[in-house]
Amino acid sequence: MKKPAADIETEDTVVHVNDRTLRSFHGYQMKRTFNVIQSDLSRTLKPLELRMLTYTALVLIVDNPGLRQSQLAEAMDIERPNLVVIVDELERRGLVLRDRLPNDRRAYALKATAAGHDLCKQALSVVAAHETALLKGLGPDEKAVALKVLQVIEANRQRDR
Repeated sequence: MKKPAADIETEDTVVHVNDRTLRSFHGYQMKRTFNVIQSDLSRTLKPLELRMLTYTALVLIVDNPGLRQSQLAEAMDIERPNLVVIVDELERRGLVLRDRLPNDRRAYALKATAAGHDLCKQALSVVAAHETALLKGLGPDEKAVALKVLQVIEANRQRDR
């Protein structure tokens, strides 16, 4: 049974949560950092009516014309049914087209429309500014090392699968 509030000793009350132990782990720190990045990126993309996933899909489609939905799902590391919702949204907004592949009537090739290319260009610009602001204070060498570390972690995961 819980003690009534009046019986709780004030010296045991936590005023500030100490997460020093957790912050010594790279994964925890990366998650905390990702939360900051994701929150700021959401604010950055909102005026363009994009979310992180729709932005990612749009950039991949622009960079890879004719990409199949299954390839896009794999590149984004998401389940194919979840991808359909994302592609539906982009198609509904007139940003991408789905063309049936002549050699496989079940598969679609994805292509960005002119509006999709224009929005992608705008999005890349605001995301570059978002990243510049978040990485303020880091020099080119530090940025390169940070990117390399993240790539090695991802490669290790791929190798261990």
